Amino acid sequence: MPVTTRAVPALPGPRPLPALLAAAHGGPALAVTVVAGLLALRGGLPPLDAVLVTAAVFTGQLTVGWGNDLLDLRRDRAVGRSDKPLAVGSLPAGRAAGALAVAALACLVLSVLAGWRTALLNCTLATGAGHAYNLGLKATAWSWAPYACAFGTLPSVVTLAGPGQGWAPPWMTGAGAALGVGAHLLNTLPDLADDERTGVRGLPHRIGERRSRVLAAALLPAASLLTVLGPAGNPPAWAWAALALVIVLAVLTLSAHGRTPFRAAVTIALVDVALLVAAGR
Repeated sequence: MPVTTRAVPALPGPRPLPALLAAAHGGPALAVTVVAGLLALRGGLPPLDAVLVTAAVFTGQLTVGWGNDLLDLRRDRAVGRSDKPLAVGSLPAGRAAGALAVAALACLVLSVLAGWRTALLNCTLATGAGHAYNLGLKATAWSWAPYACAFGTLPSVVTLAGPGQGWAPPWMTGAGAALGVGAHLLNTLPDLADDERTGVRGLPHRIGERRSRVLAAALLPAASLLTVLGPAGNPPAWAWAALALVIVLAVLTLSAHGRTPFRAAVTIALVDVALLVAAGR
C-alpha cells in the first residue's frame, strides 16, 4: 500500500543554527555528552583529556542525529513531522549533509587526540553503532543492539582516554547497555504508529507497547542494581535509597495508567544516569 504524504507547511524565516541543532537531535546528543563529561570528571581524567573525549562524543552524536534525519527525510514528510526542520524545509538537506561531514571529521580528529584506543572504540562501536541503527537496524528485531553497544561502550570510551588507558569495569558496561536498551524502548513508544506506516518495525514494534514498557521496567532497574552492587565495597546509604526509589517507580511503570508509566520510566533512567556517574567509589 503506497504511503500518502501529508502536506507540511514550510516555516518562514528559517534560523540556520536552531534548525541544525534540532535536526541533530540536540537534546539527546547533549544528554549523552553530559554523561560522558561527568564520567570523565568522575574518573579523574586530566582536564585536556576530559575536554577532548567529551568533545569527541558530542561531535559523534551530532553525526548520528543529522544522519538520522537525512535518511528519514522521506518518512518524516510522509507522516507530516512538523518538528523536523528537514521535513518542513526550514533546513536544506545539503546544509545538514555538510554539517555532518564537518562533525565527522572533528569527531575523528578529537578521538585520535584523546588516544588511539578511544578513537577506535568511539568511531566504531559507539558512534558507529548509531549509524548502523540509522542505516537499517532500526527496522529489524535487532534495533536494540546499537543502543546496547553505544551505551555499553560509552564508559570505556572515557576510561580509555585516561593515563591508565583501561577498560571500564564489566558492571559499568552492563549497566550502560541495560540503560541504552531501556532508553530505546521508551524513545520509540511515542512514534510506534508513524513508524509502522513507513515500514519501520524494530523490536518495540514487534513486541508491542505493553511488552516494551514491561521490558523497559525490567531493564532500567537492572541497570540501577548493577551500579549499586557492582563497585567494590559496601554501597552507601544514598545508593540504597535511590534503589528503593527505582523499585517504586518500576511498580508505577507496570501498574499506573495514562502518561504516568512513561514518566516513571524516564525518571528511572535519570536515576540510573546519576548512579552511573556517581559510582566507582
